[in-house]
Amino acid sequence: MTIIRPAETGISEALEKASGTLKAGGVIAYPTETFYGLGVKFDNIAALKKLCGIKDRPRNKALPLIIGEKRALKLIASSITASAEKLIQKFWPGPLMLLLPARPDISELLTATTGKIAVRVPGESFALELVRSLGFPITATSANISGMPPADNADDVVRYFGDALDLIIDCGETPGGKPSTIVDASEEKTWIVRAGAILPEEVFAVL
Repeated sequence: MTIIRPAETGISEALEKASGTLKAGGVIAYPTETFYGLGVKFDNIAALKKLCGIKDRPRNKALPLIIGEKRALKLIASSITASAEKLIQKFWPGPLMLLLPARPDISELLTATTGKIAVRVPGESFALELVRSLGFPITATSANISGMPPADNADDVVRYFGDALDLIIDCGETPGGKPSTIVDASEEKTWIVRAGAILPEEVFAVL
């Protein structure tokens, strides 16, 4: 396992190392605007299976993704509803996770057989810079063993996973706070799956 601290190496070197690890099928831990997340390349089945294994994550729980910009949705979503378009314009980048109809070639490890993909553009953070530099989606499941509190610092990530990870990007302690709000926008009629950092009334006001 390698630990990189962008404050020491510079952001460019950290991004390059993270990109290379992901493209090689590795699992990385990286800071978001709330907690640390675990990332693998969205279409690497072996890496997705490894991720589920080290998290002890049930296969019936979908794996959320992050992207750097809206146009990357074409890689994972079969369509974007009008409701989703409105929410994207208002809340991305930010803590709003949308459920959209998944492309038929997307792994069930991501969709948990629901036919839907969970995705967002993260707020200002290393995570946002990373996915913008990559051009493809990566997983954004929290850096913890399933059922345990999410890690907000690299030391906790190490305690959870030890050498099971290939790379940790250590940017210090993350802000924590509420998780992202999840909205099912796979059809024109939308509903809130989980209330979080964005309040329900804010969502309804846009729709």
